[in-house]
Amino acid sequence: TYSSTFLIPAAVIYLVIFIVPTLLSFFFSMTRWTLFDWEFVGLENFRMFFEEASLRIGLKNTIIYAVVTCGLKVVLGLLLGAFLTTKLRTRGYLRSVVFFPTLVSTIAVGIAFSMMMHPTQGILNKFLQFFGIPRVDWLGNPDLALYSVAFVDVWKGLGFATVIFIAGIMSIPQEYHEALQIDGGNAWQRFRYITVPLSKAATNT
Repeated sequence: TYSSTFLIPAAVIYLVIFIVPTLLSFFFSMTRWTLFDWEFVGLENFRMFFEEASLRIGLKNTIIYAVVTCGLKVVLGLLLGAFLTTKLRTRGYLRSVVFFPTLVSTIAVGIAFSMMMHPTQGILNKFLQFFGIPRVDWLGNPDLALYSVAFVDVWKGLGFATVIFIAGIMSIPQEYHEALQIDGGNAWQRFRYITVPLSKAATNT
């Protein structure tokens, strides 16, 4: 049919750009290369990887970073999206404030937060000292550095997640809200039974 014919170029591009490189990468991961030759070693490279302590730590930190940043962006983005779709007079201004970090250059964000998190001169530690709290080495402490960087990533990417959820929430038919209001539902019930289930499509974006 004509419709399936139009899919052929997209399928070829997907095959060449995604499928073939993925399969080749998996094959190459089971080989050992020199400058002029290679040999098939099976799962030996994976065994060596998991036996290397530093690589295991890197893998663990990557998983923690991904879970923390993605989880917080989804949860906070949904909460902010629900809040910024209410009948607030300043919701337009608040939306621009929330989305602003997304527009800032990543390099500028890195420089700004490295200065703010400076162990002696950073504004965060100055704030803690004002309340008599000891200074914190945000980026030098191995137990805190990962979460400090994750916080910066969440701050920068939260605006985009919020906009996605705002679009998803605003696309919910008004009839659902009217029906809940007629049944005597409150704001929490509207959030739990309407906003969360019907905005799940936004989490796939």
